[in-house]
Amino acid sequence: MKFFSQSIHHKYLIEALVFSSYVLFAMAWVGGTASMSQIMASMHINSLASASFISGAVTFAKIVGTFMAAWLGLKLGIKNAFLLAGVLVAVGIITPIAPNYEWLLLSRFLMGLGGAFMIVYFNPIVMACFSPTERPTINGLNAVAFNIGTGIILWQMGNFNHLTDSWQNTLIIFSLITIMLCILWVFVKLPQMATTTNKSNNYTSSTLYIKGLSDKFHWQYALTYSGILAFYICLFTFYPKAGISQSALVIASGILGTLAGIIYSKQYPLRLPVIRWSGLIIIFGVIGLSFADNTWLQTISAVILGFFIFFPITALVSIPHEITNMTEQKITIVFSLFYSISYLIATIVLWGFGKLVDINQGDYTQAFILISVLSATFFIGSFFLPETGKKTSVTPSIKQKDNSCAA
Repeated sequence: MKFFSQSIHHKYLIEALVFSSYVLFAMAWVGGTASMSQIMASMHINSLASASFISGAVTFAKIVGTFMAAWLGLKLGIKNAFLLAGVLVAVGIITPIAPNYEWLLLSRFLMGLGGAFMIVYFNPIVMACFSPTERPTINGLNAVAFNIGTGIILWQMGNFNHLTDSWQNTLIIFSLITIMLCILWVFVKLPQMATTTNKSNNYTSSTLYIKGLSDKFHWQYALTYSGILAFYICLFTFYPKAGISQSALVIASGILGTLAGIIYSKQYPLRLPVIRWSGLIIIFGVIGLSFADNTWLQTISAVILGFFIFFPITALVSIPHEITNMTEQKITIVFSLFYSISYLIATIVLWGFGKLVDINQGDYTQAFILISVLSATFFIGSFFLPETGKKTSVTPSIKQKDNSCAA
């Protein structure tokens, strides 16, 4: 009982909760997707339209959720908003026990909404709790959380189901662990961050959105990422149907790429070179994976893609943290717009990809050309983003460690 009478203010414990929450979201999310055929069969639903409608609702949740995340964070405060995100993710407990299609759709939508909120709130929490020199490492860890959760499910879902006796029990356990993390989060103490409890602050939040949408940096930042996000979604949605099944390799090498990116960003603080050269390699990787005639070249391309898609993510995510006069309030707006714009564009590309395949009677050539061209946004965007990294010429003075986020 003594533990629950105290607050959780150690920054690494807070980060452990944030990281674990998103890993659990990925596991529950991908686990539900992997079990969707059993779920639909248990409800005697054979309509592909119904299944695609679930995917559409989830995509809508990502776009709307990331866009409104900043408003919610300003309204409730980041701590309470992150708690709400965790509760929404835990609503996924309805998925394995849903009595009908409508409840299934609602649970997946709310769960997707919670995940969309979480990915935005990483950044103000990191900015509030960690020093500028620590943020690249923490940002990199948060960036790899979804891949770790996805990888666990891709390689261990069968073992989980065997251990728990059913896929339903597995998904329920994931949700119960998420609920436990939510309970622990109640005791977290964060520094005082922006909340909106009155009319003047409501005005402030709407003003920040308007200013954000009119700021060219937010569009340049989102457009840079949108091309590889669109490819990543197409990779798991369409590439297996085209006979290209190296998706799991992209996940595995993506984890290695993110970890390597964390180490690289600590040693070489300039952000644009790693984004630019990785972007160039990504273009050739997408072309190789999409158009290679033999399996071994596609496999090599998949490994290269996974590594270099995630290798520069630490640098990319660090840019807003290093902009002069950045605050927790502003960075929430930055990443809210970043993800909502990126997901909106990626969704349009996903529709266009499928449309091209339909128009060409199942031929993927034009669709692959489209996604190869769009994958160049990462390389092109590197010429428009600001360089926020600074070369360290003087050894920093040793400071006493302070591991308290709330200090």
